[in-house]
Amino acid sequence: MDVQRLLILFGAILLVAGLAWPFLSRLGLGRLPGDIVIERDGFAIYIPIVTSLLISVGLSLLFWLFRRGE
Repeated sequence: MDVQRLLILFGAILLVAGLAWPFLSRLGLGRLPGDIVIERDGFAIYIPIVTSLLISVGLSLLFWLFRRGE
């Protein structure tokens, strides 16, 4: 696959993820137990560890299924 098609594919994936984010946030993604939130006066740090793990597992399974179908 050439670089142009790969960049278009990644752009389309980011567009779909951006459009779907309001719906995904209703599912609780981003505020799961295990996600770290530190709030102090004047700043807040948010580290979505469990959310990142779930997304990683989901994408890994999806890519595995696509690769298996070839």
